[in-house]
Amino acid sequence: MDSSDTVPARTSEKQYVTVDASGRTTAPQPLPCWHDNHLALRQMARQRQIPPSEANQITEAELFMTLVVPAYNEQHRLSGMLEEAVEYLEAEYGHHGTHSKSSSNGSLQASGQQADARRGWEVLIVSDGSTDQTVATALQFAKTHQLATPPTPKGPWNGVGKPTRITPGAIRVITLEENRGKGGAVTHGMRHARGTYVVFADADGASRFTDLGSLVRGCEKAKDNLGRAVAVGSRAHMVGTEAVVKRSLLRNTLMHAFHLLLRLLSPPATAAIRDTQCGFKLFTRPSLPYIIPYMHSEGWIFDVEMLMLAESAGIPMVECPVGWKEVGGSKLNVVWDSLGMAVGLAVLRGGWGMGVWRR
Repeated sequence: MDSSDTVPARTSEKQYVTVDASGRTTAPQPLPCWHDNHLALRQMARQRQIPPSEANQITEAELFMTLVVPAYNEQHRLSGMLEEAVEYLEAEYGHHGTHSKSSSNGSLQASGQQADARRGWEVLIVSDGSTDQTVATALQFAKTHQLATPPTPKGPWNGVGKPTRITPGAIRVITLEENRGKGGAVTHGMRHARGTYVVFADADGASRFTDLGSLVRGCEKAKDNLGRAVAVGSRAHMVGTEAVVKRSLLRNTLMHAFHLLLRLLSPPATAAIRDTQCGFKLFTRPSLPYIIPYMHSEGWIFDVEMLMLAESAGIPMVECPVGWKEVGGSKLNVVWDSLGMAVGLAVLRGGWGMGVWRR
């Protein structure tokens, strides 16, 4: 088996809803999907209709930044996270006719009146079989911010302020009919990303979103001649700080045990990443065809599989420190999910190492 479609997407899951300019929720609309085009190219390469080197081409980006947010029953935490995200995205990548500070050189690498390589953003919220008001919360957020009507939600890092005005359609909501796990939701969203860069971030807002700029600069410095790179948000610099010390002894012990197991079972470049589990990772668009079509893990361990796939394809990876804080409401069961991650890591290593899974 050489594709990730262990759970094929249903028709409704290849659609999205958003809020139009009048503030009304739209009818379901088809999602753009570079992944389907990639599968067609791979089939053509197998049939020798095109050279194998052309199978990893990806459709052109339509905007600069795609944010994928996996959300399972996140009605209480989602709005605060989105508030901080769209404030930064609009300031950095909104169509203001100015250069982005996130860029390492601040230049616009395109010409023509409409071409602007560092402008435009979207948020893909993937409701992972939620049974609460996650979808309604996301759409209400989009409505109030398109119309710039208060109140503004308070995020984990920022206080209440003036709502950031966003353009219609910037926030798209995708609904998975059944819960697939965080990895499944992230992978599904990334298949439909339109950005030059694609980042995923947790719905709780624990990672400081304004650190996205350092991930962009890290990718731009690390990318290879194909434009491929992955920037890994990392909390490793926080070891010994109050945020980590205040965690329970059990949680810290399990964390260290997992990192030891990771070093033993993962290949060298992945093992060298000091924090594989931070939910804040950035990918250049050309790197996606080498990673996303081959994903199998849909649980907590999916981050590691992404890094293993990047390593196996020779994609440069850079670890960037990011701000992080504990946010209440976590769905992680420390003991059972840690055991599940350990088993998942062993399955990943075995599946890829023995050739059960292959490119």
